Amino acid sequence: MALDYATLALLRQNHPAWRLLRADHAPLVAGFLHRVFIAPNVRNLSQADLVEALEDELFALREQHGAEAFPRTAQDYLNDWAENDKGWLRKFYPPGTDEPHFDLTPATEKALAWLEGLTERAFVGTESRLLTLFELLRQMNEGSQTDPQVRIAELQKRRSEIDAEIARILAGDIPLLDDTGLKDRFQQFLQLARELLTDFREVEHNFRTLDRKVRERIALWEGSKGALLEEIMGERDAIADSDQGKSFRAFWDFLMSQSRQEELTRLLEQVLSLPPIQSMRPETRLQRVHYDWLEAGEHTQRTVAKLSEQLRRFLDDQAWLENRRIMDILHSVENHALALREAFPSGDFMPLAETAAQIELPLERPLYRPPLKPLIAEMALTEGDADVDTAALYAQVVVDRAELTRNIRQELQGRSQITLAEVVTRHPLRHGLAELVAYLQLAGEWPRTVVDDEVQEQVSWQLETGVVRRATLPRIILLKD
Repeated sequence: MALDYATLALLRQNHPAWRLLRADHAPLVAGFLHRVFIAPNVRNLSQADLVEALEDELFALREQHGAEAFPRTAQDYLNDWAENDKGWLRKFYPPGTDEPHFDLTPATEKALAWLEGLTERAFVGTESRLLTLFELLRQMNEGSQTDPQVRIAELQKRRSEIDAEIARILAGDIPLLDDTGLKDRFQQFLQLARELLTDFREVEHNFRTLDRKVRERIALWEGSKGALLEEIMGERDAIADSDQGKSFRAFWDFLMSQSRQEELTRLLEQVLSLPPIQSMRPETRLQRVHYDWLEAGEHTQRTVAKLSEQLRRFLDDQAWLENRRIMDILHSVENHALALREAFPSGDFMPLAETAAQIELPLERPLYRPPLKPLIAEMALTEGDADVDTAALYAQVVVDRAELTRNIRQELQGRSQITLAEVVTRHPLRHGLAELVAYLQLAGEWPRTVVDDEVQEQVSWQLETGVVRRATLPRIILLKD
């Protein structure tokens, strides 16, 4: 993008990040949002929690600068920051709740990252960046080379260098990074880790924009259902096959690997225990930075799942032909709503049917009436002689949830995570489907559970008659709490 006068003037007028930097209360907005969202890596917060945190912030600032410096309430500030002309916060309602939640927009996170880069750094490393550039160029050169002889020659050269390095180490010459080299590479790791979390919020925003466009297209569509589905499915495949979609899918597959997670945990523990790194006083949250990546990626996956859910609801609409007139009326309402989305009404626009409350006095209620006592006739009970099979009383299936919980905790003692299929393999199902359902309930109640819909696993058990039953489930990963 060319940074000419017209482009910069348009960005200065319309881009939310630039508007944030020009705002009168920019220090309040940037400092507060960085403290509650960026520093603890929180994806979204409820309105009650965010209002309480902002009230505390405003109270401290008013004690220093006076009550006139920030005259509005915390709720008014949050609503103002979430308006379309600001665009610093995203206000939404999660499924299953009527309380609004707030999340940062990608533009706000870019502005906060730029402000954070203005601060002076005690140490600016360049060696690690140069090595990273050389490594990227080497990977691109090797990855695009079609001549087998050239690639074999490069691999043999690297093998010779590795053999020479092994020989030097065996001879006692062990090269080590000095304190400067360790700090340089660790600072580069911190920057890339933060940028990766920032990219996740932008990727999620892009998928959410696609979901909004699909909903609008469904509301305004007047053609056949097959043509609409063909167009939407084609665009969904184009998104999945795009450079951003392929990169995100490769990252998610890499991060979901148990061996990679264990390797990341081990490497972080070793690096953070080095004296030069400890002297930099890194944040304790860095020990779980890969779990932050996992949580951010899961939010993006859920956004994509909402798009699929919208398509499924459209496919399951059985009243399209039976109630065509009703559907036309609903589509007309949706068309008018979308057309008037930016034109907010002035004054009172929703009349109330009744303006007074209905009063019910306590003395108007009927008095208590005791129930009539039933009269039981005296009669002698005779012993019956009925032939009843009582075996069914002792053939009940009881699933011990405590035992299943012990099985999961036992498997997690020596590892950081395990799939539900592995737990069932190590502890075969004795009560069949009932025990599998109990495992699924425990997985839903487990403190940390990840579901990978892209990978399917099979769980099998054997009935008393010798018949083997199988169930296909998405991969359910139980993490150590």
